[in-house]
Amino acid sequence: MPMGRQSHRHHRPHSSKHRRKSERMRAESVSQDDGNTESASASHDTPSQRVQFILGTEEDEEHVAHELFTELDEICVKGGKDAEWKETARWLKFEEDVEDGGERWSKPYVATLSLHSLFELRSCIINGTVLLDMKASCIEEIADLVLDHQEAAHELDDSVRMKVREALLKRHHHQSDKKRNNLLPMVKSLTDSGRRQSEPHSMDKTGPATSPQPPPTNPDVKNGAAPDNGQMDLTKVDTHFMKKIPTGAEASNVLVGELDFLERSIVAFVRLSPAVLLTGLTEVPIPTRFLFILLGPDGKAHQYHEIGRSMATIMTDEIFHDVAYKAKDRNDLLAGIDEFLDQVTVLPPGEWDPSIRIEPPKSVPSQEKRKMPGVPNGTVVPVEEEQHGEHHGPELQRTGRLFGGLILDVKRKAPFYLSDFKDGLSLQCVASFLFLYCACMSPVITFGGLLGEATEGRISAIESLLGASMTGVAYSLFAGQPLTILGSTGPVLVFEKILFKFCKDYDLSYLSLRTCIGLWTAFLCLILVATDASSLVCYITRFTEEAFAALICLIFIYEALEKLFHLGELYPINRHGDLDKLTLAYCKCAEPDNPSNKTLELWNQRNVTASAVPWSNLTVTECLDLQGQFIGSSCGHHGPYTPDVLFWSAILFFSTFFMSGFLKQFKTSRYFPTRVRSVISDFAVFLTIVLMVLIDYLIGVPSQKLQVPSKFKPTRDDRGWLINPIGRNPWWTVLAASIPALLCTILIFMDQQITAVIINRKEHKLLKGCGYHLDLLMVGVMLAVCSIMGLPWFVAATVLSISHVNSLKLESESSAPGEQPRFLGIREQRLTGLVIFLLMGCSVFMTGALQFIPMPVLYGVFLYMGASSLKGIQFFDRLMLFGMPPKHQPDFIYLRHVPLRKVHLFTLTQLTCLVLLWVIKTSPAAIVFPMMVLALVFIRKLLDFCFSNRELSYLDDLMPESKKKKLDDDSKKAVE
Repeated sequence: MPMGRQSHRHHRPHSSKHRRKSERMRAESVSQDDGNTESASASHDTPSQRVQFILGTEEDEEHVAHELFTELDEICVKGGKDAEWKETARWLKFEEDVEDGGERWSKPYVATLSLHSLFELRSCIINGTVLLDMKASCIEEIADLVLDHQEAAHELDDSVRMKVREALLKRHHHQSDKKRNNLLPMVKSLTDSGRRQSEPHSMDKTGPATSPQPPPTNPDVKNGAAPDNGQMDLTKVDTHFMKKIPTGAEASNVLVGELDFLERSIVAFVRLSPAVLLTGLTEVPIPTRFLFILLGPDGKAHQYHEIGRSMATIMTDEIFHDVAYKAKDRNDLLAGIDEFLDQVTVLPPGEWDPSIRIEPPKSVPSQEKRKMPGVPNGTVVPVEEEQHGEHHGPELQRTGRLFGGLILDVKRKAPFYLSDFKDGLSLQCVASFLFLYCACMSPVITFGGLLGEATEGRISAIESLLGASMTGVAYSLFAGQPLTILGSTGPVLVFEKILFKFCKDYDLSYLSLRTCIGLWTAFLCLILVATDASSLVCYITRFTEEAFAALICLIFIYEALEKLFHLGELYPINRHGDLDKLTLAYCKCAEPDNPSNKTLELWNQRNVTASAVPWSNLTVTECLDLQGQFIGSSCGHHGPYTPDVLFWSAILFFSTFFMSGFLKQFKTSRYFPTRVRSVISDFAVFLTIVLMVLIDYLIGVPSQKLQVPSKFKPTRDDRGWLINPIGRNPWWTVLAASIPALLCTILIFMDQQITAVIINRKEHKLLKGCGYHLDLLMVGVMLAVCSIMGLPWFVAATVLSISHVNSLKLESESSAPGEQPRFLGIREQRLTGLVIFLLMGCSVFMTGALQFIPMPVLYGVFLYMGASSLKGIQFFDRLMLFGMPPKHQPDFIYLRHVPLRKVHLFTLTQLTCLVLLWVIKTSPAAIVFPMMVLALVFIRKLLDFCFSNRELSYLDDLMPESKKKKLDDDSKKAVE
């Protein structure tokens, strides 16, 4: 325990100043260490239990643990030559060394230590001086107190003491000094003025050190040590590295070296109380809490260096770091070292190369288990795995009351409503809505165009834009999960086609009957909300969810490629061209030799006389409009060969896809500062679109462009914005509409809720909860509104929603060099969806700008969204196992516990379901697609007869892969 101590050098007088410093010292006596704590140590059998006892003691203001920055300085004094301390390594979280050339820092890496150096360090703590809670204000005072204790153990003659003191007070040369000296003064001043974070961190409840000011001229300041511990010249601070130091951090200085005049080593471990800002000692101006001093005879520099590295590395260990702050004596420190030795892993010398620098891991396991009391040494607390089916939260539990789930959803989301808008005020959100606005525009307009063709213009592009905008804005404002993006789906289009054909065959009003079906569907959705039917979502497991998500992603990829091939029909190429006859090539319009009945009917309607038409002078559009034929060696079926347009479209398509992926991964690149990389990654897709638009404009090849309606009015003049539910239809159609509405309700429910399950995955770490009932209510309400207004129906779009979530991922800022960013969650807010659909509604007024966007660029975005959404789908990981020999298979958690043949059987079952879904969705029977998705739940139930519950818990559990693997490793250690 700390105690006062007078100097034992009575035969030699001291100055009064030095005597006063010795009287103020409160340090641990070497001779009383073992005796004072023998009984305390005996009560704890193992170092682990001793450490847990130490960490369990109450904290006081003097021993509050802070983040530590550790610096290793070395000195070599030989032959009386002048020397100085040189910084050779530093630790904030990982080790960084000054390279042999002395010009730069190494990349951060995981420190690898020899077991011998750790035992040498332990011996140093046993035999050296341990001074805890020393009161000192400068390096001179610290040196005197350390040397006093060294003298108490063994005599130092006067000359040796003075030489050691001079060595300790010599100037410290830091790596940042050399870097600054190489800068021109003007460049230096510009750099310093441009950096904002030059204020060093002040101490937090630990001492008087504050933000240092430029030092005054003081004759007492010498050898890099200043009596006034609150002042530092900020122009000598590496402000760039200072930004990486956590606020309130303290320093741990490790000083090692060889002095040729010493015959035996001098070792001291010092803990200052309070921490003191020792000017010039540390690379950055933060107060020093710990010093470890090892000075020894000549010839053992490498040994001292390795012991210093061991001390610095162990100080960065989370557990020993806390022990060092709370230790009351030498035995506490030894217990901390022994506990550290219990946790280290030894690699055989003949099986690896110690010179290899280990890259910092992407994630570091928590060390909290080492702090838990009552745990036997070397074991961990067994963690119970989450049971299957418990991965869904309370939002999917039945309440037994009408609208009980909806009320709970509103109560759950209401406290976060204002923060949903505040949290959206971020640059990342700007990048997200710019990307998704471009991504949502094309499918909405395309869907409107297809719907216009299927309904003879009764619902077309302008109605699709208005419906998407209204539904999206309302959903973003009031839904339970605003991260979901609404869009159009294939089954809805199939339903609309069948309904229109039915109405045309039986001479019914399509829009009126559609309105009745929509109102019935909205009513049925309301009943589902009232009865908490969304709780059935808990039966949608990974098996069903991944099959559905994989299907939608593959459809996105397929349709993107299909649209590219379709451009080959619009802009044909000559597959049988003769380069030598290019000068003879021509293409012109001519009267068709055998006009079809459809062509003759068209000419009659327009009063066109074929012989009077100047066919050879018609343009391509005019020729196609009059259904003429193209003749000549440069003509295809649809017009002249235009290979430049097709190949340029392919270049735009693939360039957009690859550049979007490249820029999205730019965050992990080695180039540019972190902030720049982050911005480029966030704006990846938008930057790609802008760049491709500019290149397309400069090249000038007439690629196909996005066509946006320029007038805000219904497509057909015989309809308005409000539709009569009965119209000219018989009254009984209002009741009969309930039958197709039932199928439509299943379609809406399954599409909406499966997408919601994917978005609300636990691995997304959502903090504000979700609202399945509230989501379904908003979809139902807006479906009724769109039906009355004669607008398309919109429901959750899987790929767009996944892309939205991926664009809003939050990662920790990499503070310590080498530390990998950690996934923190998703930026949950309502602004991105709101702005996306507001802009979509205003697109009618932005035709001038949007008409420059090439369609191949948007097709490339679709391909990127489909491919990027496939990441994280376990089904594709298992699918690739078919082509891998067992020794090359990744270390997936399910491969540890499930036989490979069972894994393949599960994958084949899922693949068969996916193929069936694909066939049904792309066939005329697509209207029953939701029923087939529902059937997947029953197929999954049948798998209970083929697989054990334990096997299914690994293959079909929603728990994140990394967490399951960690739990598995922990359970194995517990068994051992």
